[in-house]
Amino acid sequence: METIRQIALSFPVVVFSALLSLAALYWLLVALRLAPLELFEQDSLKGDHLASTLVALGFAGVPASFALTVLLVLAGAITLIAELAVLRWLPLGLFRIPVGVVVLWVAFVVASPVAAALCHALHGWFHRHAPQQRRCLLGEKVKVMAEADTDGWATAMLVGDPACQVRLHGKPDNLPHAGERRILVKYVADEDAYRSVAEGDYREARVHLSRLRLRQGRGGAAASS
Repeated sequence: METIRQIALSFPVVVFSALLSLAALYWLLVALRLAPLELFEQDSLKGDHLASTLVALGFAGVPASFALTVLLVLAGAITLIAELAVLRWLPLGLFRIPVGVVVLWVAFVVASPVAAALCHALHGWFHRHAPQQRRCLLGEKVKVMAEADTDGWATAMLVGDPACQVRLHGKPDNLPHAGERRILVKYVADEDAYRSVAEGDYREARVHLSRLRLRQGRGGAAASS
C-alpha cells in the first residue's frame, strides 16, 4: 500500500492522480445529473476554447469532457508505465522534474492520436444514446442530402454515421448543395439547426489560422528580443 501511495504521489504520475480524481468527481456529478455532459462546448468553433482545440486535434463528434477524459486516461497509463519501468529505478534527484516534464509531453503526444481514434469509433454511441447533446457534433463532416429550399434549409447526414441526420440552415451566400460535403461549425439553439461551410473552405481556414498564429508568435518573440 505504501508503494502504491509513493508511486501515485511521484512526479509526473501525481499530475494524473490529481486530474483523474477531478475527472472521476465530474463524471459522478454527470451521473447524478448535477453537471452537464457538454461542459466545455460552445455554440461555435470560432475562437480559442477547449472544444475547438480538441476538434482541431481530431476529437470531433463526442463531448469535449469525454475526449479529455480518454486522453488523460491513456496519457496517464503511458506515464505510469514509464514510472514503473524506468523512472523509479533511476537516481534522478533534482533531474526528476525536467525528465518528468519530457515524459508528460511524450505521453500526450503518443496518446493523442490513439484517443482521437477511440473517440471517433465511439461517436456513434453518443449519437444514439445522447441525441440531446447537439454542440458536440460541431466539427463533424456531413453530406447534404438534397438542395436547400428557398429559405436555406436542408438536411444532411453524418459521413461517419449515415443514420444520424441534422438540419442545416445556410445563408444566401453560403447555401448547401445536394451531395456536397460540409463541416458543421455553429449550432443555433433557437432553430435546432447548424451553420456549415464547405469542407475545402474549412481546411483552408484552418491552415490560414495556423499560419497566422505562427507569424504572431514569431512577431512576439522578435519584439521581446
